[in-house]
Amino acid sequence: MKKRRILLTALSSMLFTISFSQITERERPAEWKSLINGGKFMDRFEAMPQGKLSADVWGYKDVVPRFVDNGIESPTISFWGGNIIKGDDGVFNLFVCGWPENSRKGHMFWSNSTTFHATSKSLSGPYKIENSIGKGHNPEAYRLSDGRYLVYVIDGYYIANDPKGPWIYGVFQFNKRGRRIIEGLSNLTFASRQDGSKLMVCRGGGIWISRDGVKEYNLLSDKSTYPPVDGEFEDPIVWKDSIQYHMIVNDWLGRIAFYQRSKDGLHWITEPGEAYMPGITKHQDGTVEKWFKYERMKVFQDEQGRVIQANFAVIDTIKWEDLPGDKHSSKNVCIPMNKGMLLTVLNTKPVTEATKKIDVLIKGENDFNPAKDIDLKSLRFGSYKEVNYGRGFTVSSVKESGNDLIVSFKGKNSGIDSEEFAPKMIGRRKDGKMIFGYAALPFVDYKPAILSATAPVYFKDEKQISVNIDNFGLSASPATDIELLYNDDVIARGTLEPIEPYGCSEISFTTKPEFIPLKSRNFTVRFIRNGKLIDTNNFVIE
Repeated sequence: MKKRRILLTALSSMLFTISFSQITERERPAEWKSLINGGKFMDRFEAMPQGKLSADVWGYKDVVPRFVDNGIESPTISFWGGNIIKGDDGVFNLFVCGWPENSRKGHMFWSNSTTFHATSKSLSGPYKIENSIGKGHNPEAYRLSDGRYLVYVIDGYYIANDPKGPWIYGVFQFNKRGRRIIEGLSNLTFASRQDGSKLMVCRGGGIWISRDGVKEYNLLSDKSTYPPVDGEFEDPIVWKDSIQYHMIVNDWLGRIAFYQRSKDGLHWITEPGEAYMPGITKHQDGTVEKWFKYERMKVFQDEQGRVIQANFAVIDTIKWEDLPGDKHSSKNVCIPMNKGMLLTVLNTKPVTEATKKIDVLIKGENDFNPAKDIDLKSLRFGSYKEVNYGRGFTVSSVKESGNDLIVSFKGKNSGIDSEEFAPKMIGRRKDGKMIFGYAALPFVDYKPAILSATAPVYFKDEKQISVNIDNFGLSASPATDIELLYNDDVIARGTLEPIEPYGCSEISFTTKPEFIPLKSRNFTVRFIRNGKLIDTNNFVIE
């Protein structure tokens, strides 16, 4: 009896250690404490719509009672992942995966997921399963330029002309282009570019592009685009609005996500503050559904690309504590988002420190009258580095223009420089609600050329190195100088003629007679324009 008691004590201690190994507290930067409302992405989550509140459901007391008609849930199915596409008939289609709640491994049966097609007449649900698409986990759906639906799942995809099917299974082709794949090819996320092509981010933060979203995906990045901080990153979500690309990546161990923005989808900046963390599912009376984990964030966008709803896979406990037939499970929740304002800078010349005035047009909308709704004294405009902390330009004058409002800003230290591609505005409505927006700049190219090299090839007999250069951007590249480095030393220089979008050019360098590369070598290709370094591609060749 004594031995059994000791064994149980040891087992209990081990389970306690395992349980809390899915949590670690990440220390936040001290300056985050100075962020104002609207300074971090998490401030954009709004209260869930009123629905059917029920306590007769599974889950820890912290998630009971809850709105059982929000998203999708079932007492017999554990749901995970999934995003929403509005069909041509006006019906909202949710592509979500799940498995029987009483499966022998509980939540850890996820690798045997089935991907379902569910529908609702309301964006926030409730969603009802219509049919099964096929086996697969972590689905993400998007539409192609020809109207077809594609549902990605780990290791493959399903494609159909209609969300009701029939669905045909396929497998993506990936071209590494001489680069190392960053942390494997799973948990993929996709954004549509202006010409209908697709930008993809893989689990490790690598950037890929496919011209039509089905054919070959090409790897452009040679390192992760994620923030350079400690984190166990997964579940990226990428999307594009009418101005820029957005990405959020989740640190599953720290239960904190980070928000990033980009002009071209390849080079990213990280804004301060949490993108999301536990506690974002709030009721209008202030009640919080305290789900243990929020993962697999997906977004629903309006016609301008602004996010008006986010949905998450949520679970009420640690995944491996969700056992068959118990009171724990997972579902998909829908959370409304503050969509932000539509802004345009009217200045035609680049903004510098010498700029005396910036004019910004705030677009009026059916549910927003900027002249009547905005607390003008609260507005701040400039770089996110300033505005997120309550600094930046302040309002000097306003002028109505039909339903729109032109706001003139004056001041110092806006933070806007030559690297700024979408300055930010934060403020309040007269009712106290936070407002924000990013402004398009007339003098910024939002369809830049993206030059990307393949791995250099050395021809010993000819003493030459050949490099193929692709343009994955949406405009022709200007003439560009190229430097080729070997183990950090410049060994050759050349000039690349203009390349049209999706075009390719080969450039060859004649090396010095004494040049003999080692078996393991590091090559770097630098792109330089008007004396300025544009981009760098690094290759490690064994």
